Amino acid sequence: MAIKHDWTKEEILEIYNKPFMELLYEAASVHRQHHDPNTVQVSTLLSIKTGGCPEDCGYCPQAARYHTDLEGNDLMSVNQVKAQALRAKASGSSRVCMGAAWRNVKDGEEFDNVLEMVRTINKLDMEVCCTLGMLTENQAERLAEAGLYAYNHNLDSSEEYYKEVISTRGYQDRLDTIGNVRKTNVTVCSGGIIGMGESEADRAGMLVALSTLNPQPESVPINALVPVEGTPMEEQEPVPIWEMIRMVATTRIVMPETQVRLSAGRTQMSREGQAMCFFAGANSIFAGDKLLTTPNPDVNEDMEMFKILGLNPQKAFEKKSQPESVAAEKSKYQSQGEKPKWSRPEHKIERNLEAQQKARTKA
Repeated sequence: MAIKHDWTKEEILEIYNKPFMELLYEAASVHRQHHDPNTVQVSTLLSIKTGGCPEDCGYCPQAARYHTDLEGNDLMSVNQVKAQALRAKASGSSRVCMGAAWRNVKDGEEFDNVLEMVRTINKLDMEVCCTLGMLTENQAERLAEAGLYAYNHNLDSSEEYYKEVISTRGYQDRLDTIGNVRKTNVTVCSGGIIGMGESEADRAGMLVALSTLNPQPESVPINALVPVEGTPMEEQEPVPIWEMIRMVATTRIVMPETQVRLSAGRTQMSREGQAMCFFAGANSIFAGDKLLTTPNPDVNEDMEMFKILGLNPQKAFEKKSQPESVAAEKSKYQSQGEKPKWSRPEHKIERNLEAQQKARTKA
């Protein structure tokens, strides 16, 4: 059956609001047509550079302008990253996702080191994903040559609600970065967060933006906001598990071949709640005690849950073959010394400004 790329917000809302059991049944049926329902891909998320980000994302404790008591660190070394990757592999992960708290990639020594990290992990026969901010076409090509398997760049929310969350970058920059990744053989990972105060229409709007991409992203993370003290969203109420299951199920129906990733917020979910998410079509999780900076279930707890549910971790490169890593000295794409200036809408978001003022007062 051909993949539908012209979903409308109204059609997606109609799916999202179906009677719960009917929605679950439909999503589970679609899931079984395209995936093994007993296999879940396990990734480990590693923060290779933490804190000090210049952006004003309302949900993020890594934004330098908020006071969140986050302990930052400079870029990790290649050897440190290799040690963490080996540990992740031993605990059952088939993918390592490296995150750096950057606005965008700038050519230079730090990016060269990240490229070496990609080569190193790929040679361990693990899938490598990076989330480094906005990216030019040449930078995407260099990551692809190094052996990158996936690039994560979340849309976060609908284009309309995005303006209520972030003022320091534009929605189109997100789409342009995904477009640059699509010019390579690297797969796309892009999703968002629910529970930031958005409406159901905004959730549908985000799924419209993702599902109308052609091809659709190979991986879509669905995050539940983890409110962090000091951020503008510290007062947000946790998302009810029913809304999370509805979001997973709807994502599965509109993007049938995509791996739907059950991401941040799992510590607040019971095993029964997570089991319903897997039934509804989630077939990828992050393992490890942290997701960049927020808590995550212990990997042993996850493996025990897998055992109870009869789930098996997906092997690396099951969906797409392993990319080759080209050595730095043989690379066709060289550094262009790019320090691109992406857009800065800089409209005012009151709650972000209030959190910033509170941080100044604390300091």
